[in-house]
Amino acid sequence: MHDAHSAPPAKPVALALGEFAAAVDAQKLPASTRQVCAQLMIDVAGLCVAARNTDYVQACLASVLSDGPATAIGHKRGMNAYDAALVNGTAAHGEDFDDTFEGGPVHAGAVIVPAVLAIAQQRGLDGNAVMKGVAVGVEIMCRMSLVTPQAMHKAGFHPTAVIGGLAGAAAVGAAIGLDAPRIARAIGIAGSLASGIIEYLADGSWTKRLHAGAAAQAGIRAALLAEAGFVGPPTVLEGAHGFYKAFGPSKNPNFSHLLDELGTRWVTDGVAFKPFACGTMTQPYVDCAIELARDGVKADDIGSIVCNVGEGTVHRLWEPLALKQAPPNGYAGKFSTPYCIAVGFIDGDAGLGQFTNERTQDASVRELAAKVSFMIDPYNPYPNEFTGHLRVTLKDGRVIEKHRAHMRGGAHEPLYDEAIVAKFRANARFGGWDDTRTDALEAALSAIAAGAQVDFTRLEV
Repeated sequence: MHDAHSAPPAKPVALALGEFAAAVDAQKLPASTRQVCAQLMIDVAGLCVAARNTDYVQACLASVLSDGPATAIGHKRGMNAYDAALVNGTAAHGEDFDDTFEGGPVHAGAVIVPAVLAIAQQRGLDGNAVMKGVAVGVEIMCRMSLVTPQAMHKAGFHPTAVIGGLAGAAAVGAAIGLDAPRIARAIGIAGSLASGIIEYLADGSWTKRLHAGAAAQAGIRAALLAEAGFVGPPTVLEGAHGFYKAFGPSKNPNFSHLLDELGTRWVTDGVAFKPFACGTMTQPYVDCAIELARDGVKADDIGSIVCNVGEGTVHRLWEPLALKQAPPNGYAGKFSTPYCIAVGFIDGDAGLGQFTNERTQDASVRELAAKVSFMIDPYNPYPNEFTGHLRVTLKDGRVIEKHRAHMRGGAHEPLYDEAIVAKFRANARFGGWDDTRTDALEAALSAIAAGAQVDFTRLEV
């Protein structure tokens, strides 16, 4: 074990990651890990289709300057790998309906899948190369999120954004067959491309959506630079001026979470697939609210709802409370636990349709959201587990409590293939696709997971 307060590991951490990444054989991955990688591809692809007509994806498309062999899923135009990764990553993360990792939290699929698919199309790689890249990138990204838990958010950075570029570099490096030293150099280069602040919380701006796409793009850039001989520091992670010092300075990095059993124990198997289109830690609270409504409680019966929460979630999901009780738009609503609880209670869901700008302005939803507040529970297990707890005081004085010990869709209560495919198909319908196009995309992704070439030519809209 590498103690959090011990000297840095003797071998540069990025080199250890490079050795792991170069050695992975897609055909020898555990069946459970291959399955999650395949599920991530189908989940991400469905989200790209769901978001294809949104204003933020259209803005990304308008910024594309290239032509090429890579696909922005749901769009006819071909472009180069950099632009495809940017568009697909932004689309996949845009509705906050993508996968997450308990313990991070970090959204690996929306970074790694777009990066690897894009370079696979650019280079004509087969599905084994894709599966190798996805497995490497997701594993490294999830493990990196555990090294200084909560410290990146505390410093004002979005972990998906800043970790994503480095994990994306390892993923692309693995997919294109770089050796361990060059993958280490790619990670070192990506450290200087890492970026992404969380000021979008102030007004629901679009920049969080961009973070996954920008990280995917940066990963490709770093890997191709390293392939060409460009040099980056292999001590990028543990160095005196390194990544964790810059992005998570409030905690000493514990590299055991990153390095121990790397390649033999796959944390990828615990990736969570979201049942709701909102912030990760909010999801168990939404399930509690839906259960409360199913018990026959009416909104008019409720005097107050107090949520027991982990301290690390407060600054993103609860404060300032008045703003969270009345979010200015649908995107801001995704990061407002009071709104998510209220709309989940009233609608019985918190899907894509619950986060339109119009829905956030509904008087009945706002009235209920105004009754929702929080108290910090010092024993809450966040970030290791995402739980939900509501204490509901009715106007007649009765008190009802609802509790969920785990996030539905996570390691303790996973969504199975059927549910993930159903989500994929629902997202494709939301994006305006008919069953023929959806079937073709599902077939193409299944073929990639089985080792075939990446071929999206039948998906033109």
